[in-house]
Amino acid sequence: MINAELQLQYSEGKTLLIDKPLEWTSFDIVKKIRGTLKIKKVGHAGTLDPLASGLLIVCTGKHTKKIESYQGQEKEYTGIIQLGKTTPSFDLETEFNSEASTSLINLVEIENAILDNFTGEISQVPPKFSALKVGGERLYKKARKNEEVIIKPRLVNVTEFSVLKYENPDVHFRIRCSKGTYIRSLANDLGQCLGCGGYLKALRRTKIGDFSVEEAKDIHSFVQELKSIDKI
Repeated sequence: MINAELQLQYSEGKTLLIDKPLEWTSFDIVKKIRGTLKIKKVGHAGTLDPLASGLLIVCTGKHTKKIESYQGQEKEYTGIIQLGKTTPSFDLETEFNSEASTSLINLVEIENAILDNFTGEISQVPPKFSALKVGGERLYKKARKNEEVIIKPRLVNVTEFSVLKYENPDVHFRIRCSKGTYIRSLANDLGQCLGCGGYLKALRRTKIGDFSVEEAKDIHSFVQELKSIDKI
């Protein structure tokens, strides 16, 4: 049990930096913290998919009022786009549905495609396997029922899209972008632009505004720390 004094501190409000592990949902993190502290007012500032890891800002108590401002800040990601294969979800959530050769794709071609099409303000169509709502229902639910949905493009801003390393067919990248940017869509769109297809193989969020994942705590370590404090 967490003591009343510690519980009160978090009820008053704290901003937590958590390094979300793979396969956990963002809500899993919120639920774990909420259950450990036994307080209701806990929320996160920007969903990370279960197949992504990295920085998740979690706010408790009165600090939940800060969530919207955190969500609006620029994000930074690193990851891997694998060229030559596609999936309906644009990541590894679904099975591969096409394959093409990447033997003629080189680094210069990739960097030129990125510079010409995927930096600055761009129009982007969100993935059909996403949590966006259309007609009151999440898109991924419609996608799993094979419902056809018209998804409107949106303007997003990509301030940096750098290739850190190219090991055919894997493009290792760093991206800095605005709120609402889907890295999965960038992976799919880059593959289409290169004529070979592509999907998001790995993703890690490294920054939100001035907050860095290097400052974040593993969820298990954080929970153990809370319990240790409680015993002092």
